[in-house]
Amino acid sequence: NCSLPVFKAPVRRVAIFGGTHGNELSGVFLVKHWQENGDEIQRTGLEVRPFITNPRAVKKCTRYIDCDLNRVFDPDNLGRQITEDIPYEVRRAQEINHVFGPKNSNDAYDIIFDLHNTTSNMGGTLILENSRNNFTIQMFHYIKNALAPECCPVFLIEHPNLKYATTRSIAKHPVGVEVGPQPQGVLRADILDKMRKIIKHGLDFVHIFNKGTEFPPCTIEIYKIMEKVDYPRNKNGEITAVIHPSLQDQDWQPLNNGEPIFLTIDGETINYEGDCTVYPTFVNEAAYYEKKQAFVKTVKVKLTAKGIRSSLS
Repeated sequence: NCSLPVFKAPVRRVAIFGGTHGNELSGVFLVKHWQENGDEIQRTGLEVRPFITNPRAVKKCTRYIDCDLNRVFDPDNLGRQITEDIPYEVRRAQEINHVFGPKNSNDAYDIIFDLHNTTSNMGGTLILENSRNNFTIQMFHYIKNALAPECCPVFLIEHPNLKYATTRSIAKHPVGVEVGPQPQGVLRADILDKMRKIIKHGLDFVHIFNKGTEFPPCTIEIYKIMEKVDYPRNKNGEITAVIHPSLQDQDWQPLNNGEPIFLTIDGETINYEGDCTVYPTFVNEAAYYEKKQAFVKTVKVKLTAKGIRSSLS
């Protein structure tokens, strides 16, 4: 009978990461608060650990010291010999993997919520790494319903050629929380509140699941990554056009063939060429200039999760 729920062990260990990027301040602020006073994040029978992942970058209020911590949780970096000249973030990744992992092992933490800010107008976005993870999809369904009518887009970063190797990927159920728009090095009350609510509902879901509540099969609409789009550049690799005003702040809005995406310094409009409607996100993200990324193209897809229930109930 395909309608029978999938039984899963209760969740025991949850981490909340802030400061993976040291200038994304909502997560830093919340995690530091919860380290001092964690009442808000405690749930019966659950160990919830708030943790600053990149303390040196947080101290300097910069994205990273040597390299992007959120891209080095791959087998090569996690297994690298520690030498004098190893990047700080690679050494830090190994320490984090030791405490909260090891990645892909039974000992890894059940859930890691990794808190991020974006300069893009993405609202409170949930980032999904695996389209077949019933538990995470059920959690996202719960969070979306709890936040309704406020929008809570789900961004699926699963892709055959684009590998992220995120900090949270060491957990059995990685959860990316991406809230914007907020400038780097700035705290906004509205953005902070959105992030705080997402975490509250996520922890509530885990608590309800652990009590033995059955969650029936569910379907959510998600945005699946297709490709990253770079700015137009000259032969020296310098940017020759900016995001067009009609695309700016239009994250998650439909973009069709022939609609403007870039504007050159001479006032020439460059239009989108594509045979299907896409939904841009991370539009004009400050941190992605160095990654040669003006926006990310996504398509809308529906994902269905099987029913789930805690096995110890």
